Amino acid sequence: MVQKIMKEKQKKIGGMGRGVCRSSDGGVGEELKRMWRLLFDNDIGGDRQVAFNNEIRTPSVTLEGDIFQPSGLLTGGSRKGGGDFLRQLHDLAEADSELSTHQKKLSEIETQIAELRPLQKKFMDLKAQLELKSYDLKLFQGRAEQNEHHKLSELVKRIEQELEETKSAAKEKQLLYENCVNTVSLLEKSIKEHDNNREGRLKDLEKKIKMIKSQMQSSSKALKGHENEKERLVMEMEAVVEERASLETQLACLRQQIDSLTAEVEEHKLKVAATRNNHEQAQSELDLIRLKMKECDSQISCILKEQQKLQHKLSEINLQRKKMENEVKRMQMEQKDCSTKVDKLLEKHAWITSEKQLFGRRGTDYDFSSCDPFKATEELERLQAEQSGLEKRVNKKVMAMFEKAEDEYNELMSKKNIIENDKSKIKKVIEELDEKKKETLKVTWVKVNSDFGSIFSTLLPGTLAKLEPPEGCSFLDGLEVRVAFGGVWKQSLSELSGGQRSLLALSLILALLLFKPAPLYILDEVDAALDLSHTQNIGRMIKTHFPHSQFIVVSLKEGMFNNANVLFRTKFVDGVSTVQRTVAAKQSK
Repeated sequence: MVQKIMKEKQKKIGGMGRGVCRSSDGGVGEELKRMWRLLFDNDIGGDRQVAFNNEIRTPSVTLEGDIFQPSGLLTGGSRKGGGDFLRQLHDLAEADSELSTHQKKLSEIETQIAELRPLQKKFMDLKAQLELKSYDLKLFQGRAEQNEHHKLSELVKRIEQELEETKSAAKEKQLLYENCVNTVSLLEKSIKEHDNNREGRLKDLEKKIKMIKSQMQSSSKALKGHENEKERLVMEMEAVVEERASLETQLACLRQQIDSLTAEVEEHKLKVAATRNNHEQAQSELDLIRLKMKECDSQISCILKEQQKLQHKLSEINLQRKKMENEVKRMQMEQKDCSTKVDKLLEKHAWITSEKQLFGRRGTDYDFSSCDPFKATEELERLQAEQSGLEKRVNKKVMAMFEKAEDEYNELMSKKNIIENDKSKIKKVIEELDEKKKETLKVTWVKVNSDFGSIFSTLLPGTLAKLEPPEGCSFLDGLEVRVAFGGVWKQSLSELSGGQRSLLALSLILALLLFKPAPLYILDEVDAALDLSHTQNIGRMIKTHFPHSQFIVVSLKEGMFNNANVLFRTKFVDGVSTVQRTVAAKQSK
């Protein structure tokens, strides 16, 4: 299919009027040349038309080597590059087959990986369990070291050491007691034996006996204390031994559990090692397959690039073919137009048929070689363009247009005079309005300034406030708020506190409202951030400065309630909001 398309393209390209037609006698005739020009001007495939035209029937050869015989025999059409393209297609098919086999292997490996994933998951779970158990074992060992049983075992060891020490001390006391008894017996024997110096020695011996008895009593008391301590220590030792036995049993159970867990961990480690080996083998196979796939992908990408290049070339050839076809169609249309124009000229001018035989002869009026019709048409077009330009420049209705323009000028001058008169009147009105505006602004400033100062001094006794223009400016350029405390004017409003600023803003707003009072004002908790004294001052100020206006004030402070004529209190009664109206004592309902 590709070879067929390429052959047709090459035929069409080779047949673009580039063939050479020769007559049978080897020369080129005038009639044949005329028909060759006609065919070349009307159709791109001139070689075919020359070979297969009934009037000419002459073999033709294109520059590409294609031969057209009048008998119908065609030779040529094959071009270089077709075999390479088929070979590339064959390589592409082989690459596709290899890609399919590799994809099958890849799917098999992916299935094996999917089969191994549960084992991997189980391995990860067992690994997590092992880590948890080892962590629990460490925690248990830490707890065992900090447990009371461990402390008791250490206490038992310490008590055993003390018990051994007391036993050794008791043995020493026992030996001392036996020595004392032996000395007493020896003394009695000596008393019996020595009767001569009985009294003196008796006294000495009695003293010694008393001393020894006192020592024996103290040692017996110490021995009783040590025996009591021994009994207590023995009882504590027995309790500790029992606790130690119970702890040893618990420790044995825990060791058994640890041994079982370590055995399970070893088994899981073996399984994990086996799964790792399988996974590594599968991973190595997968890597090999991926390398092969990358090689195949690189080959496929190269083939695709070559295919794209060929497609690009094919698209360019198609574009050239379409351009040539459009050119052929255009030339055919021009030929038809020319033939229709020739027919119309023949019908319109009868002399053309009679003098047609003189067309193209030298020395006649119809010598087209000496008179170029293209130059004549160009000269005609130039003269026509010059004529049209001159017609545009010269206006035949200039006088009428002049009279019309003069009338329009006179009308515009009258309108101009009217507009200038209106302009002067408007300027006068603007100046009057500016004066009135200045007077009104001045009156407003004076009134608002006085009200502003009185209201602010009512809200904050001992203070002054005013509105004055900045230095070097008039009141039309703007006004600044100035505040004085105790006769000292503040340089900036940033020196005031938050409550003082809120009272200043409220004073300015109420002073502006007082210039043109309204019948009703609504204030919603304007005293929320103010002290009780300021709240009372607000109520007093409203009462003194706005006697002809009605205020609805929402407040939660008692200082505002004292200056109210009528109070409306809201509260919840059984989950329902109720309103209670209270009238001041001075005013009846």
